[in-house]
Amino acid sequence: MYVCLCHGVTDRAIRQAAQAGVSSVFELAQTLRVATCCGRCAELAQDLLATAHQAAAHAAPAGGCPAGERAVAT
Repeated sequence: MYVCLCHGVTDRAIRQAAQAGVSSVFELAQTLRVATCCGRCAELAQDLLATAHQAAAHAAPAGGCPAGERAVAT
């Protein structure tokens, strides 16, 4: 879906930016030009960015090992 109509930025582009390390609407504005024209998209862009970061945090396994797997000494 389009988030920023002024610059044609989609929710997918915002999620990809989050995966690439963008962590604020200010950084989105620098990279994708989000919220640099009329500003109506700023709140939705912030929500999408936060959701993308939460999803990434929950997807990363604790300790670097997939859940339930243990190293086996041979």
